[in-house]
Amino acid sequence: MTESIIAVDIGTTSTKVVAYDLNANALASANHGYPLTQTTPGMAEQAPADLLAAVQAGVREVLTQIDAAQVIGLSFSGAMHSLVLTDADNQPLTQIMTWADNRPAAIVDQLHEPATAALLRQTGVPIHPMTPFAKLLWLNQTQPGLVARAAHVLDLKSYLFAVLTGQYVMDDSTANATGLFFPGNKAWAPGLLALAGVTEAQLPTLVETTAHVPLATAGAALLDLPVGLPLVLGATDGPLSNLGLGAIRPGDETLTIGTSAALRTTLHELQLDPSGQTFSYYLAPGYWVNGGPVNNGGNVLNWLQQVFDPSQEADYPALLAEAAEAPANAHHLVFLPYLHGERAPLWDSNAFGSYLGLTAQHTRADLIRAAVEGMLFNLKLVDQKLQLAGSDAPLFAAGGFAQSPFWCQLTADILNRPLKVLDGGQSSARGAAAIGLLGLGRWDSLAQINQEPSDFAHYAPNPEVAAQYEQWWPRWQHMFKVMATEYDAFNA
Repeated sequence: MTESIIAVDIGTTSTKVVAYDLNANALASANHGYPLTQTTPGMAEQAPADLLAAVQAGVREVLTQIDAAQVIGLSFSGAMHSLVLTDADNQPLTQIMTWADNRPAAIVDQLHEPATAALLRQTGVPIHPMTPFAKLLWLNQTQPGLVARAAHVLDLKSYLFAVLTGQYVMDDSTANATGLFFPGNKAWAPGLLALAGVTEAQLPTLVETTAHVPLATAGAALLDLPVGLPLVLGATDGPLSNLGLGAIRPGDETLTIGTSAALRTTLHELQLDPSGQTFSYYLAPGYWVNGGPVNNGGNVLNWLQQVFDPSQEADYPALLAEAAEAPANAHHLVFLPYLHGERAPLWDSNAFGSYLGLTAQHTRADLIRAAVEGMLFNLKLVDQKLQLAGSDAPLFAAGGFAQSPFWCQLTADILNRPLKVLDGGQSSARGAAAIGLLGLGRWDSLAQINQEPSDFAHYAPNPEVAAQYEQWWPRWQHMFKVMATEYDAFNA
């Protein structure tokens, strides 16, 4: 009989549940989606009931594939920057505002006021409407009194823990992403709480990422698991992805491309970015992750599909096969991929997408290839900001793009970096399993994680193609710099 730990990875549009053995090898998995409500400009919300239903369905499905009696506990990964307000009985007063909710954009200028900006630089979170801090300011302006009336100010994971355990707790990694927390002393930031109009009593109790609490009666009935089973808090999905990929040495870098994208580097101590352009997030004792999140990843392809034929769901393999028909640089076509504003490297919610150099001679294949290239060039900007290990060091990579050899090879060529891709792997879930095994005393150290899983695929830059992109790179950067000066004026 094989003992196992179940990792629950709560995302923006789905929850993945994966059972692992005690060496963090996957045994079984399930994935259940839910809609992202976007009925007004900037809105991006989840329904709490949908989230609970997906977690319940995923856990119960995985339990049918393993020996349920051998489950030693659950461990959790959660998407960053979410916010939900609840009453004294944990009944939601709002939907879950996700990281993608851009409605606080109108108040971000206030955050650049010198005193506020100085405080925010100590949080490790760049100034952006994604943060719960910005969301609270926006709620105070648009729904006065709502925040003050809330008994609990939570994120999606602390809300779920309250349902499953009856306890209001938040791990230090999730707190680090709120914009209300100082990672230097791992405590709530009094000055920022006051600005946001919340009290410490409304916030969950802060705990270590390896901490665990017991499953309560109501949660046990929901998940069909025994009362008292330990639930490990875990961390946020980005830092956990680094861990799940085995990128745990100082300077190890990771790349994930799914709906959005991110580049991250692992550190063994806190290093805040004085410029505030990259984040600094806590993972576990002795582990921190710095990086740059990008709004525009695979959703660029989804947009193209909607433009070409809105009656069809995006067929990513077909779109990428068409892109492969066009030459590198897509006949001198530049695409700036900021269809959803941008976080790193711009941190400008007013940014917008654009094709530059478009002529009547360009084909559909050129449009697709230029879009993918533009998304990758944007990541190259972030990579240059973060790069610690040198351009010849491999990037550990995962995400939906791993299913496309063309996309993986193009990434290696444009970034001019070798890739080690976890094909089909759920890196954040695997990281959650590792944190859980440490928290439950089954591992002595996170260094026990296998850095060379058998399902890694390797991609080296093609020297000839990489050289073409290096020649094109200054031109793309020039157009990026020109347009970056125009976004605010255009939207004024």
